[in-house]
Amino acid sequence: MKINALSKTYEGRKVLSTPAFELSGGEICVLVGANGSGKSSLAKAIAGVISNDYGAKPFDGKLSVGYMPQKSYAFRMSTLRNLTLAGGNEAEAMEMLKKLGIDHLAKAPANKLSGGESARMALGRVLMKKYDLVILDEPTASMDMESTALSEKLIMDYCRKSGAAVLWVTHSLAQARRVADKAVFLRKGEMIEFGLAEKVLNSPEKEETKEFLKFYE
Repeated sequence: MKINALSKTYEGRKVLSTPAFELSGGEICVLVGANGSGKSSLAKAIAGVISNDYGAKPFDGKLSVGYMPQKSYAFRMSTLRNLTLAGGNEAEAMEMLKKLGIDHLAKAPANKLSGGESARMALGRVLMKKYDLVILDEPTASMDMESTALSEKLIMDYCRKSGAAVLWVTHSLAQARRVADKAVFLRKGEMIEFGLAEKVLNSPEKEETKEFLKFYE
């Protein structure tokens, strides 16, 4: 699927300017870059959470898009009910909670969960439904190592089985290398490099990418 060229300006300051690029179904593309590089802005622009300059559309035609924001939220109901709202029955929702290691919290008020538990619940809610494109903004940032491993496996399995394209914002180069098929490196709102993850994250062509990897290794 083609993601169109996008730009975003806040109070006269350009915070995002990216060319068109292609995402493939059944593959994970990570967005990497320093804080303030535009990763979340690009994710929000593609998800339609923020408008693009001149009313530009993130893609042509119709695509079903699932989005997990960086700050997860919970409806004031049980954890299980939060998942069934997205689709599926209680048995399917319980299976999802089990995969995430929080099935024991099925009846707990979702708005009382810890940060890591809430993130797992929000991730499960997104993955309850099949989408053409799933956008995940730092989905495991508040999780411990075990929860992160469970979540990474679940996302990768979902991607392969559903055929969805996954756009995944991460601050962790180690995680990016574990999960990604493709990678985008952003700097000051601009796409500096895009391609196969193995190439971008290990032997990039651009000096800016090399400096980033050297600094954040």
